[in-house]
Amino acid sequence: MSVLYLDLETFSPTKITNGAYRYAEDAEVMLVAWAWNNETVNVWDTQDIPDWREALQEMIDHANTVVIHNSNFDRTVLREQGVNIPVENIVDTMVLALQHSLPGSLGQLCDVLNVPTDKAKDKAGKKLIHLFTKPCPKNWKLRRATRETHPDEWTAFIEYARLDVDAMRDVHGRLPHWNDNGYERNLWRVDQRINDRGIAVDLDFARSALRAFDRASRTLATRANHLTGGSVTSATQRQRLLDHMKDALGFEPEDLTKDTLGNLLGGDLDPRVRELLEIRQQAAATSPAKYNVLLNATSRDGRLRGLIQFCGAARTGRDAGRLFQPQNLPRSPDWFDGDVQEITVAAFKADCEDIIWDNVSERCAFGVRGALVAPIGKKLVIADLSNIEGRVLAWLAGEEWKIKAFKAYDRGDGHDLYKVTAGRILDKDPGDITKNERQLQGKVPELAGGYQGGVGAYRKMGGAVFNAMSDEAIQEIVTAWRRAHPRTKSLWYDMEAAAREAINNLGESFGVRDLITFDVKPDTQGIAWLRMRLPSGRYLCYPRPELSDSGSITHEGINQFTRKWERLDTYGGKLTENAVQAIARDVFMSGMLRAEVDGFEVCIRVHDELVAETPDDPTYTSEGLAELMSTNPSWSAGLPLSAAGFETKRYRKE
Repeated sequence: MSVLYLDLETFSPTKITNGAYRYAEDAEVMLVAWAWNNETVNVWDTQDIPDWREALQEMIDHANTVVIHNSNFDRTVLREQGVNIPVENIVDTMVLALQHSLPGSLGQLCDVLNVPTDKAKDKAGKKLIHLFTKPCPKNWKLRRATRETHPDEWTAFIEYARLDVDAMRDVHGRLPHWNDNGYERNLWRVDQRINDRGIAVDLDFARSALRAFDRASRTLATRANHLTGGSVTSATQRQRLLDHMKDALGFEPEDLTKDTLGNLLGGDLDPRVRELLEIRQQAAATSPAKYNVLLNATSRDGRLRGLIQFCGAARTGRDAGRLFQPQNLPRSPDWFDGDVQEITVAAFKADCEDIIWDNVSERCAFGVRGALVAPIGKKLVIADLSNIEGRVLAWLAGEEWKIKAFKAYDRGDGHDLYKVTAGRILDKDPGDITKNERQLQGKVPELAGGYQGGVGAYRKMGGAVFNAMSDEAIQEIVTAWRRAHPRTKSLWYDMEAAAREAINNLGESFGVRDLITFDVKPDTQGIAWLRMRLPSGRYLCYPRPELSDSGSITHEGINQFTRKWERLDTYGGKLTENAVQAIARDVFMSGMLRAEVDGFEVCIRVHDELVAETPDDPTYTSEGLAELMSTNPSWSAGLPLSAAGFETKRYRKE
């Protein structure tokens, strides 16, 4: 079999932070590094090879497999150059790493997989990339470094490109392939098609929203300056604002984060303090950053691409957002419906928003989804899975009363599940549950308790109400929820016990509920992996598992806070959370494949929601999309699924 290893070094005046698709429109390929199988790595300087495109295309056409690290970038750049790499022929070592809970960075992978590298050369290589792949800093007289201006560095740059392919080839040989099966490869190919497709953007609205925010920022700065007697000239001056409130108003908040501001504004405050905090809250809105991304990253044809990283949440295989980060858009209130959205867009475009609303920043934040639109003659069909994690948890645990409650709710003759849970805890009919009981004994426990969460988790999920309660009072709710969910509580301990047994008995398998299996298996390099086999057949992977002196389960992985590769602890509740989120992902992806086959061209995926672009005709409906998404995969018998959606011209939440 002919395997072609391939890597590019490119220059573009467009920042890579604007995404591969926008970057590629202006990119120039400087070096092409390649190797067949285990043969010597070659590096082409494209200035010396006028027909490099034709020569490269010929090699790609003759290869059975093309191995690239972060292939979406290279594939997109080459497509702009007229060179096509069929996605079906690509093996992406970054994606393969993410599928097995490893870091996506080639440098980090070399460290984790013990690939020998010269750190000094790697550091020097990064400097060369900064030198040659982008315009020179503005304070330099030289606008671009080239082989003519820096011949010695250019020679070193070629050697760096050679070493990069060597490292990628070595990594490819060391990576596990348990999740590299036909089904997952097909999922990734569909993911690439979705990223290539992108979604249309209303750039006029994005520009008008930025103008509105700029006007609002100047107004807020004037108010802050006036209220503080000139000591704070902008509400974004955090420390000056803190100092003024402390010295002049005797008010000393711990910080001015979003959560803190929300909690403070929910209480009794001196009117002068309240106004300053409201100004700060409005001025600190992150929505302008989203609009700037839209303007900078949208391709010349008016579509925004590359918004999803396949298996970006490496532990579970869920997607991660990129660029515009659709997973992190501000949540709009219920009253911000389609009509209000259109009024907001029209007001911004007419530059008259300040006549209508006092809090313009809030409108900018709520309106940002509306910048994603359907082109003329098309519509957006949107649907999302209902409480998929809660359903999967009940199914995995075998919590039969809850599964029946979900099914009754889906039929239309059952109560809201938060009320059902609260009723079970309080021994009341769900119909008699009050709004406060639904929140305290229903909603917060459902969000915080399912994965063995205690008092801290309840405080985090419950907000101001739970922060005002004593630990003892919260613990009573924790205990009551666990008492009402005996099978779920048992699942936590069964998951942990099975993982421990697998670590202590290499090569043996230990099952949980006939749905999950744990084992420890070495890879080709002898590195041990704790594997959790999901009902779909996919594996969650935990490299180098150990039992610590204290008895806790540890493994290596990326710390979600430091982003560094470290030894991490896990336990039954965390293993359960990983399993539930991963199974939910597998259900969601199964629905996505069915939607694509039925002509729903998916543009973006946001948590458990599909956003598809279709012809604007009755053939494609939200009910049809919801039915496809809530059809059980073959391995999920008995799992209660439900989905609902709507149709729109502008993206929004309903």
